Amino acid sequence: MVEGQKNTGMSIICYIWILVLIPLLTDAKNDPFVKFHIKQGLVLLIASLIGGVVAGIIPVVGWFVIAPILSIFILVLAIMGIINAASGQEKQLPVIGQFGDKFNI
Repeated sequence: MVEGQKNTGMSIICYIWILVLIPLLTDAKNDPFVKFHIKQGLVLLIASLIGGVVAGIIPVVGWFVIAPILSIFILVLAIMGIINAASGQEKQLPVIGQFGDKFNI
């Protein structure tokens, strides 16, 4: 990689649900820019899983109200993360982004 150029490809992959494991398990995790987006992607993945379990436990309302709203919310956050990564920015995701700082990668 050329000096000053950011690894946007690996950073974008971080926001595509389980594919966050690809940059996490490669040498890309040593790049501070990619590491930031790995942490954000992991938070998004965990929020998606927890939200899905909670929505699945609540009959009817969870399935037909909470799950669709949660899915749209997660999709919007993923798109925001992809846009930030593609533009070379390190912006935290709204609402859940601050939890990414807690990961020690």
